[in-house]
Amino acid sequence: MKFGTSITALTVVASMATAALSPAAIADSRQSNKNNWRNLAGVGAAVLGYGLLKHNSTATVIGAAGAAYSANRYEKDRHSQSEAKANRARYHARQLYHRRTGRYLKHY
Repeated sequence: MKFGTSITALTVVASMATAALSPAAIADSRQSNKNNWRNLAGVGAAVLGYGLLKHNSTATVIGAAGAAYSANRYEKDRHSQSEAKANRARYHARQLYHRRTGRYLKHY
């Protein structure tokens, strides 16, 4: 029974590593990165469900850890993307104000 558990754990880790290191997971844009983390959270949740159904504690722990980490990274990327969007909007609003009024901030 130990051999079967080891093979299952190795298969689970290999599938998660393949999903994480696939060319689609290496993205240039924030949106793609964010989507990949969301998808990896789903993979981790699926592994967690498999582990619970098959009473495999190794798969359950790996799935829970993978899902939690991926969900955390997704939230960080979502926050970062939102913050960058707000900064861009603030910059463009400031540029528009300066063009209309002719007033520029002086940096001392």
